[in-house]
Amino acid sequence: MSSIKNYSSFVKFEHTLFSLPMILAGAFLAWWGLPDPKLLLLIILAGTGARTAALAINRILDRKIDALNPRTRDRELPSGKLSLTKAYAVTAAGLVLYFAAAYMICDLVLYLSPIPLAVFIIYPLMKRFTWLCHFGVGLGLALAPLGGWVAVTCSLHSMLPAVLLALFTLFWVSGFDIIYATMDEGFDRKSGIYSMVARFGRGTALYISGLLHQAAFFSVAFLYFLMFKTIFAGVMVAVIGILLFLEQRKSANVDLAFFKINILVGFSVFLFVLAGIYLP
Repeated sequence: MSSIKNYSSFVKFEHTLFSLPMILAGAFLAWWGLPDPKLLLLIILAGTGARTAALAINRILDRKIDALNPRTRDRELPSGKLSLTKAYAVTAAGLVLYFAAAYMICDLVLYLSPIPLAVFIIYPLMKRFTWLCHFGVGLGLALAPLGGWVAVTCSLHSMLPAVLLALFTLFWVSGFDIIYATMDEGFDRKSGIYSMVARFGRGTALYISGLLHQAAFFSVAFLYFLMFKTIFAGVMVAVIGILLFLEQRKSANVDLAFFKINILVGFSVFLFVLAGIYLP
């Protein structure tokens, strides 16, 4: 039982709740409704595999930094709860699931599938040389709605709605990653780890986070005026705005802002898309 718990904690399956709603939002928007069940299953499998591989790669690349940080030294790799060999096995399993699902969706999805993998490898390294590292995390999740859209259409044409969802995700995730980085301000500055918090201080970094979340709100509002303009979709835009506002107001409580409010934001975007498609 403890072994299962270690594997689950290692890849943080609960973090799929950030990316999965965005993948589904892109897919439902492209189909303009519920996609074919077989295709929907393949999209979910591809997203799960990609997210598993991404978290595993992140943990593998950061294991030495995690061992030095008091907040993270109890993670599975630095604490020895999980061996490096098993971590590579988890990564391989995630990649096999991801590429197999991509192959079964369509040729274009398979051809484009290495792009997210490259992002997954690069963004954990960015904290070693640039305080723009938060945008690397944002880009990784911003690929989710684009992936959902392309999986349905097997095309790169007429992608503006998916691009707006991707911009929302980029700004939203980059903003909350800055909030997350406030937990390691002292360690990052002492150890030479790059982050906006370590570079500019908590106050300025949180101000930038707020601007990013405003940009995220305007991205989804633009999508509303572009495609939906329905009452219930408008209500969901307001809900998204309120949640982003609360995330900023509660930024001192990272557990609440990062792990709880963020999950609600992702599902609210998905409900926004459903409201625009199905409700007047």
